[in-house]
This record gives sequence, structure tokens and C-alpha cells, in this order.
Amino acid sequence: MANAEHLALLKEGAVKWIKWRTLNENIQPDLSEANLQSANLRGANLIEVNLSKADLRKALLITANLSLANLSLANLSLANLSLAILIQANLSGTNLVKADLTEADLSAANFIGADLREANLERVDLADANLVGTNLTGANLKAANLSNTNLSNANLHEAELIGAYLYKAELYKANLRETRLNGVYLFKANLSGADLEGANLRWANLSGANLRGANLRGANLRGANLRGANLKEVILQKTIMPDGTIHDY
Repeated sequence: MANAEHLALLKEGAVKWIKWRTLNENIQPDLSEANLQSANLRGANLIEVNLSKADLRKALLITANLSLANLSLANLSLANLSLAILIQANLSGTNLVKADLTEADLSAANFIGADLREANLERVDLADANLVGTNLTGANLKAANLSNTNLSNANLHEAELIGAYLYKAELYKANLRETRLNGVYLFKANLSGADLEGANLRWANLSGANLRGANLRGANLRGANLRGANLKEVILQKTIMPDGTIHDY
């Protein structure tokens, strides 16, 4: 339950909140379960704040600093977090359906089990983040940095990752069906057991990637770089190969 004093200070506006935080650097504000629906928290200093189970639907959090904040099980659906800083934040089980996270810094954040369906994650920094089991169905991840990101068992069905950077990303058994991966950098990524049926991988860099046991049935690999990739036990039925030929068995 939110601390009544902390919540009242936040609602009094940015000036008082910043002054109080400056004078009380050792206090970690408790705003857990707070009702902050549609609140204007643009640029707010929310470092290490406890916002667990808070209602932040449609909240305005543009450029807010939420580094190390606890947002587990919070509701951030339709919230605007563009350019926000969430380094090492805890977003496990958080509802971020249709949230706008454009160009946010989400490096090393914990998204285990979070719901990011149709979220806008264009040009975000998710390096070293944990997205195990995350639902990213239909999400926009164009030009996102996902290097060393753990996406094991994540659902990326029909997501857009055009131009994304996934160096050494962990995509073990991820659902990438019909995902748009045009021009994606997947050098040394682990895609073993991943489902890539119908995925668009045109001109993707898969050199050194581990695709062992992956399902590439009907996928488009035209122009893709597969040099040094592990293709053992890969399903290639009706797959368009890098040279444009169709693998028919």
C-alpha cells in the first residue's frame, strides 16, 4: 500500500517532489498500489521508487527516470514512456499493452512474464535485459538494441524487428512466427528450437547463429547471411533460401 505522505507529495507537483527527494536522498518512496491513472509525471525523478501494482494506465512518463524502480505487476497499459530511463527496473509481470516506449533506455531491466502486446518499442535500448516468457505479440521493435537480451520462450508473433540489433541474443524456443526480421543483425544469436515459420528474414545477418532444431518452414531467407550458422535438424520445407531458390523438402 502506498505511503500517504509520499503520494500526496507527488500529486502536489514536480517542484515540491524534486525538493523533497533532494532533501531525503536515503528514502525510497513507496507508491505501491497507488492510483496514478492518467497522471502527468513527465520528467519525474522516480529512481528506486516502489510502484509495484500501481495503476499507471495512460500515465504520462515522458523522460521520467525510473532506474531501479519496482514496477512489478503494475498496470502501464497505454502509458507514454517515450525517452524514459528504466535501467535495471523491475517490470516482471507488468501490463504494458499498447504502451509507448519509443527510444526508452530499458537496459538490464527485468521483464519476465510482462505483457507488451502491440507496445511501441522502436529504437529502445534493451541490451542485457531479461524478457524470458514475455508477450511481445505485434510489438514494434524496429531498430531496437537487443544485444545480449534474453528472449527465451518469448512470444514475438507478428512483431516488427526490422533493422534491430540482436548480437548474441538468446531466443531459445521463442515464437517468431510471421515476424518481420528484415535486415536484422543476429550474429551469434541462439535461435535453437525457435519457431520462425513464415518469418521474413530477408538480408538478415545470421552468421554464426545457432539455429539447431529451429522451424523455418515457409520463411524468407533471400539475401540472408548464413555463414557459419548451425543448421542441424532445421526444418526448411518451402523455405526461400538466400539465393532465391525454394527448399521443397
